[in-house]
Amino acid sequence: MSRPKQKAFTRVQVAGAVVLAAMSTAFLLAQAPPGPATPGAPPAGRGPGRGGGGMGGTYNPRPPAAPAEVARGKALYGVQCTFCHGPDARGGESGPNLWRTVTVTNDMKGELIGKVILSGVPEAGMPRFDMTPSQISDIAAFLHSFNVGGRDVMRDAPPNLLVGNAKSGEAYFKAKCGNCHSVTGDLKSIGTRIADPKTLQQTWIMPTPPRGGGFGLGANAALNVPPKTVTVTMPNGQKHEGRLDRIDDFTVTLIDDTGSPRTFLRNDRIPRVEVHDPLKPHKDLLAGYTDDDIHNVTAYLATVK
Repeated sequence: MSRPKQKAFTRVQVAGAVVLAAMSTAFLLAQAPPGPATPGAPPAGRGPGRGGGGMGGTYNPRPPAAPAEVARGKALYGVQCTFCHGPDARGGESGPNLWRTVTVTNDMKGELIGKVILSGVPEAGMPRFDMTPSQISDIAAFLHSFNVGGRDVMRDAPPNLLVGNAKSGEAYFKAKCGNCHSVTGDLKSIGTRIADPKTLQQTWIMPTPPRGGGFGLGANAALNVPPKTVTVTMPNGQKHEGRLDRIDDFTVTLIDDTGSPRTFLRNDRIPRVEVHDPLKPHKDLLAGYTDDDIHNVTAYLATVK
């Protein structure tokens, strides 16, 4: 009779020992310093967005790209993408944080990013871009090179942008921009108002509407750019409209007529979200710019004092 009781007691002891061992291991792991991070991969347990957190495990492991690929992707991103998504891909005033998109986090070598680049996202105001597979792969390599758990300030080193031909820029401006803008009207003294060449270039390529209908940032406040608006249509047909404050793959936030924010969760394309963008004409021109066009117009506008 005592032997079965001894076995039962031993099972309890063993189970308790397993639990204690697991708790001890978890405690030691929590106290241990983090190991070296794999180049191009985020720290374990860190999610996308500023500072990470909350979405660990959403990244596919991928080997680091060759430095030449990253450099080419950085150059392409700087011309085509930075004015909306920011130099570190964490979002700008007119474009979302790319680390808050499942497209980037699940992409490996551009197979998902490329679909968005080639097709655009019309309902969110993103135009399509005509890029080759190698260009898409290079941009993907650049995006995947970020340590998304922290900001790499070296990526933001300001280049010398005043390398274009001002005369050629003036001719391009008159042909492509003169129907809507004037250097004696809305852009009067633009070279004085926006002295920093980098800010000047990003401003004319894609002016920034004030977020949430408030004041714009820096030079854009003087350009009186109207904000984006958005219409959210629920499955039952009810519509909510207001100024667009924030949008990503998971949520959309608008500011209603009372000035109050309203946030709606998104599941794929439900509810239906329509973004009304006053800067669509600017975005329609993006695919047609060459590097020379961008540098030449920037050089010209810098002379408009």
